[in-house]
Amino acid sequence: MHSIMKASVAALATAATMATGAFAESHQLSGDLKIFLDTSNPAPRATMEAMIADFQEMHPDLNIETTVIDREAYKTQIRNFLTADAPDVATWYAANRMSPYVSAGLFEDVSDLWEEPEIAENLASTKGAMTIDGKQWGVPYTYYQWGIYYRKDIYEELGLTEPANFEEMKANCQAIIDSGRKCYTIGTKNYWTAGGWFDYLNMRTNGFDFHMELARGEIPWTDDRVRQTFANWRELLDMGAFVDNHQSYSWQESLPAIVSGEAAAILKGNFAVAPLREAGLDDSKLDFYQFPAINPDVELAEDAPTDTFHIPANASNKDNAREFLRFVVSSNVQTEINNGENLGQLPVNAGASVDDDKFLNEGFEMLSSNSPGGVAQFFDRDFPAEMAAEAMQGLQEFMVFPDNLDDILNRLESVRERVYQ
Repeated sequence: MHSIMKASVAALATAATMATGAFAESHQLSGDLKIFLDTSNPAPRATMEAMIADFQEMHPDLNIETTVIDREAYKTQIRNFLTADAPDVATWYAANRMSPYVSAGLFEDVSDLWEEPEIAENLASTKGAMTIDGKQWGVPYTYYQWGIYYRKDIYEELGLTEPANFEEMKANCQAIIDSGRKCYTIGTKNYWTAGGWFDYLNMRTNGFDFHMELARGEIPWTDDRVRQTFANWRELLDMGAFVDNHQSYSWQESLPAIVSGEAAAILKGNFAVAPLREAGLDDSKLDFYQFPAINPDVELAEDAPTDTFHIPANASNKDNAREFLRFVVSSNVQTEINNGENLGQLPVNAGASVDDDKFLNEGFEMLSSNSPGGVAQFFDRDFPAEMAAEAMQGLQEFMVFPDNLDDILNRLESVRERVYQ
């Protein structure tokens, strides 16, 4: 870890100098800055510590104290430390995952930062994910795309092209089925994988704002618009689009179907690329496309789980914290911390550069330029924990027993009435 940090510090020093220039020389910070991190895994920890070390080098009179907490422990401790002995900066997650702390008055309103041109112009695609009640409550520092990863060689064999809409998607699927294959592999033993399909089908059917209203408990599960989402999903199920017995597989156990060619595609986050490459699918066989439009009146929104920095409302050094947040989201720092040797994900700043990786480049282009509809965080981040757990189980049940839809929706509506009360 030490060698990784050393290399990263050097690279970040260059990036930071470019990012701040004369500003750093004329606006030296002093006093204290207390930072809490949940980036306890080795690579993210080294990346964050390197970034903080460089910020320290820029501001030698600043006393920075960094505390790294195990990610799972952090989730149970955050409310306590935000209330009792708040740091000046804390990591967390975007969208509805930050809602309880916004509602409790524990996160600082940082809308002033989002009015600054550098942030307003270059972080526009993530603004919605940081907004509650018309205000922004933190800044993002990394995210990654979801979409459809598919066997390019199978598509070429069958004369198929990437679909631009749901009708083309279903036509492709029928051709794949007619060739003796399944359209999509999925492992719903992990209920959350069905959540990804619901996210996209619902956002493409009803739009991002509707999806977020459902996540906030403002729309009944029995609403006709929700039923339309399931009706679209049912079309794929009735075709036999998904691999058999998917409820018996984890998402990792579902990957051999696409590697062997039994299935032609998978809807997944970019984290699936590494195991697929390791299993022998090089970039001549594996490709990616954005989940196509269903309702032409709805702008395209994406799932892109986003990690964030926040200033606690009870922080003691908010000016120093704001300067740190500006630094974190600057284009050159974003380029460095998200490269393949560090986080290996996507920078949130549209002016940043992306590693020369086919899928990262496609995801960056999609999220920076082609997703005006908004950025969702994924089902089990956007919905409250109890609602998400019950709903994802219901989504898997629907995939196996679609005739149970009325019972499933009535059950989820009862959960909604209880959870959001």
